Amino acid sequence: MSMKLYHNPRCSKSRATKALLDERNLSYETVLYLETPPDTDELAALVAKLGLGSARDMMRKGEDAYADLGLASVSDEDALIVAMSEHPRLIERPIVVNGDRAAIGRPIEAVVDILK
Repeated sequence: MSMKLYHNPRCSKSRATKALLDERNLSYETVLYLETPPDTDELAALVAKLGLGSARDMMRKGEDAYADLGLASVSDEDALIVAMSEHPRLIERPIVVNGDRAAIGRPIEAVVDILK
């Protein structure tokens, strides 16, 4: 089973999630998504694995880009996914993928649930 961590080293929640995975000696790929943003297909797959009702649920609504791009009034899921791909700061963090399951590490207990 492959595991992946979408990580921002400047984020305390992301660092805590990385520490959790390391403490458990788990093998995982670290994706520095701000440096290498996921493409739209990868983001759509993440939305599905997370079981979210909308791509918006995976977005950081407090980011300037969210307001600047007028995303609050966008209802097109594809447009929201494109916005995250083009502006990766909009992607909520951290995200852990474990096989066909994924969790946003807010709270970190959500990640623990998919490690079982």
